Amino acid sequence: MNKAQLISEVAKKANLSKKDAANAVNATIDAIKKNVKKGVTLVGFGTFKVIRRKARTGRNPQTGEKIRIKAKNVVKFKPGKGL
Repeated sequence: MNKAQLISEVAKKANLSKKDAANAVNATIDAIKKNVKKGVTLVGFGTFKVIRRKARTGRNPQTGEKIRIKAKNVVKFKPGKGL
């Protein structure tokens, strides 16, 4: 499912126009993006949080050469029981 399909589904389920459904979906996504560093829990759906991934050694699949992968922050999603 892509974003346009999600908007159509929300519009149908909530009996909204596609414009109103798009505004609702965009507002939800923006709220999650803005607060993900603090952690976002949607009961019955899941939890979004930022974790620190450590630096590690990887391998270039084409050449087999070892490469260094830098440490970085990534968003992790843990599904809830309802999902």
